Amino acid sequence: MARRNAPRAWQRMLSGRRLDLLDPTPVDIEIEDIAHGLAFVARWNGQTRGDWPYSVAEHSLLVEQAFTRINPAAGPEWQLAALLHDAPEYVLGDMISPVKGALGGEYGEMDRRIGEAVHRRFGLTVRVPAGIKRQIKLADQVSAWLEAIQIAGFSEKEARGIFRVPAPELCDGLEIRLRPPAEARHAYLERFAELIAARESI
Repeated sequence: MARRNAPRAWQRMLSGRRLDLLDPTPVDIEIEDIAHGLAFVARWNGQTRGDWPYSVAEHSLLVEQAFTRINPAAGPEWQLAALLHDAPEYVLGDMISPVKGALGGEYGEMDRRIGEAVHRRFGLTVRVPAGIKRQIKLADQVSAWLEAIQIAGFSEKEARGIFRVPAPELCDGLEIRLRPPAEARHAYLERFAELIAARESI
């Protein structure tokens, strides 16, 4: 029997699911909740130029594009892993690196558990191969660099001292998009559906 005064560790989702943040299960995860949450979570704590926040949903779409450019032979399974790389932030929010460092291992452990539950929910391996993880991380760094110098107020000189500078060919043609949350949510769900269909057709 749960103690009446025990702190609540779950969040109610718009789908009606109740996700336990400390012990998440795949059955309580829905892509609509992920897309909705990520579309309303602002990167850079909202400190970006433009009339709309730059959402984690937009960032995730850009990372998946960059990942596919880095590894053109990657199948839809790994493209899907790239798209979902920040999925836990739909309930944890997007914490900037200095805050994550200050919080230590507890945040990372919660992020890991939710990420694993997301992977199980959508039929992805929990243990992503090291090579794929490195490529997704590189794609994340490409996105962070572009965001920093285009919308987050960093000069190139300042950014070079903080962020990894990607090869120019990895950045050419990639676009930072700022649009209303409803549009970002739709784009995220649309790309998810495309990758699921592509995976099922193999």
